[in-house]
Amino acid sequence: MSTPVGTRWFDGVDDHARRRPDAPAISYAGASPKGALPEYTDISFAELSQWSDVLARRFAESGIGRGDRTIVLINPGPELYAVLFGLFKAGAIPVVIDPGMGVRAMLRCLAAVNPQAFVGIPEAHVLRVLFRRSFRRVRVPVTVGRRWFWGGHTLAAFGRGGAAGGEHPVTADDPQPVDVAAPAMIAFTTGSTGPAKAVELTHGNLASMLDRTQALTGTTAGQTALVTLPVFGVLYLLLGTGIVLPPLIPSRVGSTDPAHVADAVTRFGVETLFASPAVLAPLLAYCRERAVRLPTIRAVFSGGAPVPNAVIVGLREILPGDVEIHAGYGATESIPMSSIESRELAAGPAQRAGEGAGTCIGRPVDGIDVRLLAITDDPVRSWADAGEPPDGPGEIVVSGPNVSSRYHWPDEANLLGKIPDGDRVWHRTGDVGWIDDEGRIWFCGRKSQRVELGDHTLHTVQVEQVFNTVSGVARTALVGVGSRPRQRPVLCVELVSDADAGDVLARLRAHGADNELTGAVDTFLVHPGFPVDIRHNAKIGREQLSVWAGKRLDGRRPAGGRLGRWHR
Repeated sequence: MSTPVGTRWFDGVDDHARRRPDAPAISYAGASPKGALPEYTDISFAELSQWSDVLARRFAESGIGRGDRTIVLINPGPELYAVLFGLFKAGAIPVVIDPGMGVRAMLRCLAAVNPQAFVGIPEAHVLRVLFRRSFRRVRVPVTVGRRWFWGGHTLAAFGRGGAAGGEHPVTADDPQPVDVAAPAMIAFTTGSTGPAKAVELTHGNLASMLDRTQALTGTTAGQTALVTLPVFGVLYLLLGTGIVLPPLIPSRVGSTDPAHVADAVTRFGVETLFASPAVLAPLLAYCRERAVRLPTIRAVFSGGAPVPNAVIVGLREILPGDVEIHAGYGATESIPMSSIESRELAAGPAQRAGEGAGTCIGRPVDGIDVRLLAITDDPVRSWADAGEPPDGPGEIVVSGPNVSSRYHWPDEANLLGKIPDGDRVWHRTGDVGWIDDEGRIWFCGRKSQRVELGDHTLHTVQVEQVFNTVSGVARTALVGVGSRPRQRPVLCVELVSDADAGDVLARLRAHGADNELTGAVDTFLVHPGFPVDIRHNAKIGREQLSVWAGKRLDGRRPAGGRLGRWHR
């Protein structure tokens, strides 16, 4: 599949509605008693196409015009996808954000994009009204659900149209070609490893994301995919793949009940599963404990954080022998960037990870160029100023048609995160890694989380993968206490439930001393449960752990947490 330049890439749902009008597009879970399996409702491609057409007209009639930045704060479900496709068709620019980042941070981010319209659930509108100065330019409020004490429209009043029973959906009036360089969406990063940024994605970026997702996943029309990240729901629907939405809380994806995931896979014959490591690990444990098999799955894709090798390899126990299990690498600024399949990972890279090589995240997807930049926190104003590539790990920088070339906000993010290079722009990922002789990328950790010891630098994932092989360890997190360039390396440790802390810490110290990479790490703290990011519930919040470790070493009880046992 290749999307022609200038075409309306977002009309894929309409195309599939004409070919397969009654095919389920979205199967979503409704409310259910605690402990009971949920009931699901379907919406067909014809219904979704008709609904988004109706919304496109109603949005335009209500004053949401081309180029109007429109905040979308809706829980995952059919309303979210109908609204997004309706806004695309109307020429508006959806603005999406993770509400789990906290009210204050979210309000600051949303105010920065100076929105003209606001489509959200009632709770979101309460914030809009209470903090009206942040949304003073909002002309068109639309409530998804019951409207309370504010004005504006409701999504229900806009209607849904009547396509059903094989009727062809109505198409938008006089559809215009898109400008591939024009903004199509603004998506905020979570801010879990740095300040949240508003990523500007053009029509060309999103069309390319669609092409590369299809090429990577091999997904075709008529299949079914279970997704836990809305952007992949959009892409799968455009490919004609029906999506299943199990019960989940967007800000706590890791709390998703694995029984619900296994039930949804079995009930709908799901062939493709896209989920974060925080969903896959409990699903594997659940299926192992109950001897559950998921025979319909043909492909698994995971991303958002490094997937533990044990999870990638272990999934083969519960899935068919010919299944493909991919650990992907991407970012809000670029989806996807690279991928590696489990059989290649198990054939060598998994063992090298435990020796300190980092995590192998595979080869770049088609069209993505990858380079390494010497590690620096300073701006690089042009590629000519980048200097020679580093001998060891460097910052991973990427360029390609699906890579966002600019941030909408803040301005300084463009200075620090982008490198002009003639007619293209390189994106600085903020990740540290290296590239092996086979062209595979190895992820070593976040640049902002590196630990500088004066004479050398430690990268978190490289070090943690060495210690994670020790018996009794659930996972580890390396942090630096103190100021660069002379920090104290501290390893925070989560234990498996039945492990003896004293024994595990002794084994960690002995194991670390045997590896040249980890020999400098001699302080270990047991932590009750690591903080994680809000989007995938998988990226470890090492910044918070660094503060916790500093207080622990100073003899102060960290706020909100118990004192960890420690060993020096």
